Amino acid sequence: MYDHLLLPTDGSDGTSTVAEHVGSLARRYDATVHALSVVDTRNRFEGPTMGLGTETWEDAERERAERAVDAAADALPDDVAVERHVESGVPHAEILDYADAAAVDVIVMGTHGRTGIDRYLIGSIAERVVRQSPIPVLTVRIADE
Repeated sequence: MYDHLLLPTDGSDGTSTVAEHVGSLARRYDATVHALSVVDTRNRFEGPTMGLGTETWEDAERERAERAVDAAADALPDDVAVERHVESGVPHAEILDYADAAAVDVIVMGTHGRTGIDRYLIGSIAERVVRQSPIPVLTVRIADE
């Protein structure tokens, strides 16, 4: 039923919680987990008075994404096959594009459950993925600490 599972991650503290769920599914179905993090190319800090140029922003984002993928892969059980990927672009769009290109069967991702002004200001990548994905998406609630 599930041969390829996608684990998108931004490196949040709850990654191990999501990895526990995706690891369980991977073991049950002998599936490969695709750990993915996206280098967000939308530099919110670029401008004459903001202090970060595009290259600096993207370098920092790539390092964060690589650490996030490594942490997610390391949190999976040792007997689960894992592929590590870093993509660049708008996070929700890259997640959906990767899922399509890799013929992923299900996306398993964390959600912080933000509401109100936090959700409006920060946005919800998980919500966008759920709304736009043609394949099943399993969301795992991550407690804010």
